[in-house]
Amino acid sequence: MVVTAATSAFFPAAASSSPASSVKTSMMLGGGSDNLDVRGIRSKSASSGGGLQVKVNAQAPSKNSVTTVGLSEMPSSSPRTFINQLPDWSVLLAAITTIFLAAEKQWTLLDWKPRRPEMLTDPFGLGRIVQDGLVFRQNFSIRSYEIGADRTASIETLMNHLQETALNHVRSAGLLGDGFGSTPEMSRMNLIWVVARMQVLVDRYPTWSDVVQVDTWVSASGKNGMRRDWRVRDCKTGETLTRATSVWVMMNKRTRKLSKIPKEVREEIEPYFMDCSPILDEDSRKLPKLDESTADCVRTGLTPRWNDLDVNQHVNNVKYIGWIFESAPAWILESHELSAMTLEYRRECDRDSVLQSLTAVSGDGADDLLDVSSVECKHLLRLENGAEIVRGRTEWRPKYINNFGNMGQIPAESAQVSTRALPGEVSQLPV
Repeated sequence: MVVTAATSAFFPAAASSSPASSVKTSMMLGGGSDNLDVRGIRSKSASSGGGLQVKVNAQAPSKNSVTTVGLSEMPSSSPRTFINQLPDWSVLLAAITTIFLAAEKQWTLLDWKPRRPEMLTDPFGLGRIVQDGLVFRQNFSIRSYEIGADRTASIETLMNHLQETALNHVRSAGLLGDGFGSTPEMSRMNLIWVVARMQVLVDRYPTWSDVVQVDTWVSASGKNGMRRDWRVRDCKTGETLTRATSVWVMMNKRTRKLSKIPKEVREEIEPYFMDCSPILDEDSRKLPKLDESTADCVRTGLTPRWNDLDVNQHVNNVKYIGWIFESAPAWILESHELSAMTLEYRRECDRDSVLQSLTAVSGDGADDLLDVSSVECKHLLRLENGAEIVRGRTEWRPKYINNFGNMGQIPAESAQVSTRALPGEVSQLPV
């Protein structure tokens, strides 16, 4: 539309386009000049020769008619000169201004580049394959609904990011079948991946609007397992925030029993294995079994909701973490933050399961809230009939180390809670 307006300024519509100025002309075949009578009468040649005479029909314009030249009105009697055909310069200037404004608007629409430097890499969070096709990288922006009372991302948020990148890695590699992270061959054989062990180390928690970069890769773990590692960095500073490693095994989706890795499946996944050591040294300490006599806190009556199930119809492993913390003493949750976690998954639970959560507290800081030493907890999640679901160990550091800056800024309510729920007491946390 802009080009059309500009063109019309330089090439105005000719007078012949108007019905009043249309002329049917027959050329004189012969010498001499042509005399046209606008009244439509017969014209004779000026020459005395016997040239062929033709009728010239012209429609005479009215007396008051004007001929449009460019964008201005000129009398029809005015001579057609070059000056008269020039456009009105004010209109020309307006056309040029319109062109520049339209171009500026288009450039503004295309200028979608984010202003924050930490968003320049993968701004849409779609993820991509890097490092010779063996590492998958994806960015996440920490949303307001992903932070907790400490104004930092919860451990469940970080675990969900790890799980999301694992699935997107499989999809980006073209190996996603029908199951939850299953390859096409696994889907054909009714096999699914289940996590057997998870180890996480958190150096610092991101907060609202922070952008984190998650890298993940896979390696072999023995003959019938796969190891998956993660590294979480702050996109702005490059600081490593979290490291995690895990071991996965295969389960038959129908029989719910563990399975060896078939040859066809191994051929699918082996090209993506990295030959490297785990990102974390394995915590080889044995995880003890707890019961009512050895646990400090017990929570009973935990039941899965429909939204806790994944597409494989069992409870998602991230949900277990929330159930484990249901039996953690309140004074630890309010005054400390999780710094390390090791989980061993023993069996799955379904929608009709009823669970119990048990926690035992140990560590130098358990008796003194202001002690800078970490607190260690042992956990057990089990069914009411005693069958074990998850064994775990967690380490906690005082929150003021990272969040408050000095000891004088610890919330007063945290100190009050520590006198109500000391280790060694069996407590029933409120529902």
